[in-house]
Amino acid sequence: MTSQLFAICFNATHPSDLARFWSGVLGWGLADAPGHGAAILPPDAAGFRIRFLPGHEPKTVQNRAHFDLTSASPEGQRQTVARALELGANHIDVGQLPEDGHVVLADPDGNEFCVIEAGNAFLADTGAIGALACDGTQEVGYFWSAALRWPLVWDQDQETAIQSPNGGTKITWGGPPVAPQTGTNRLYFELALPAGADGRAEIERLVSLGAKRAATATATDAATREGGGDRMLMLDPDGNEFALQLPR
Repeated sequence: MTSQLFAICFNATHPSDLARFWSGVLGWGLADAPGHGAAILPPDAAGFRIRFLPGHEPKTVQNRAHFDLTSASPEGQRQTVARALELGANHIDVGQLPEDGHVVLADPDGNEFCVIEAGNAFLADTGAIGALACDGTQEVGYFWSAALRWPLVWDQDQETAIQSPNGGTKITWGGPPVAPQTGTNRLYFELALPAGADGRAEIERLVSLGAKRAATATATDAATREGGGDRMLMLDPDGNEFALQLPR
């Protein structure tokens, strides 16, 4: 049985505050979470949730991944930007040009995100979060396509993108040059297996595709695990951390 994308996780200095920010921006409902974490739920049960977990490392470099939020109209883009600023976001400069149509912001914890202009064909019909845009190689795009069994929807000039067969948010990788990783990523994937699945077999499948077990293999902290059991920490081919919830 293949792992499913259960959540996009943020390591946050104030998880509850960041959850309220993103709940307000996206209009997603807040969810109960164990320990000191927080979470918000998508309107579609088939989508992933966003989890906010305690993390105390200061932010020193640009994240390797960020959300691209969609807009149905120019007025909708302005409203999303205004709502985010009112909730605590800030304008930031990451090298965008004055003529670029998207707006670059940072959430209250410094995590970058973009509000994309209306009419972007690539993000059409993806929902509020059009894409999770990642810094990464073509190899890692192929890995995640195989790991999640999501088809490639873009594969050109070493840029890749995948999307669930059910639609929704796309995950993209921009190809070279890839910035070197500095410390632990603030954003990472959390996978989950259906009840009764063989966790050991899934770990071996992921390893066969190019993943590695992290130096700290498992964690049972209630703040990071939903539903009990262990959480296997792994690395994808680009060295990005991800977690696999192991069924009891």
